[in-house]
Amino acid sequence: MYSTTDFRKGLKIEVEDTPYEIVDFQHFKPGKGGAMVRTKLRNILTGRMQDITFRSGEKVEKPDLETRDMQFLYRKNDDLFFMDMTTYEQIQMPSSSTDGKEGFLKDGQECRVLLYNTRPLDIDIPLTLVLQVTDTEPGAKGDTVSNVTKPATLETGITVQVPLFVNLGDKIKVDSRSREYIGRE
Repeated sequence: MYSTTDFRKGLKIEVEDTPYEIVDFQHFKPGKGGAMVRTKLRNILTGRMQDITFRSGEKVEKPDLETRDMQFLYRKNDDLFFMDMTTYEQIQMPSSSTDGKEGFLKDGQECRVLLYNTRPLDIDIPLTLVLQVTDTEPGAKGDTVSNVTKPATLETGITVQVPLFVNLGDKIKVDSRSREYIGRE
């Protein structure tokens, strides 16, 4: 159990059998009565934001959240399939719940999967990934200094903007949060 004194940004709590993440919180004392804690919470299951006010000292539950190291196996329609690295158990997860991170998954790649009551919610991938360029226009000689970019399709299927000197088959480093080119490998 957590008390309102334990609240901090990013803390995951459970209110009325629903897991939430604290986005923002503020302690305040109204003119009369006890102190209160005003929170802005993100529903982990739906992503919806909600404002809830708690009395100071009130207790809330810890959600049954767990992260496991898993290996991405394959995609089928709009579903992703993962295998637990310790039990070899396979789980299925809708790609819509990963918030666009599924575009960076390669077959056989290891990642962390967030589970709530054994239900997969989200994946955690590295901040930077090295991926191979599978489709782009060829660069011309002398195009190394300009700040002009071109689209390049990577081995996972996503498209990022890269400098003109990047060619087909090059391995590049990409920021998985912003989908931006960082450099060549």
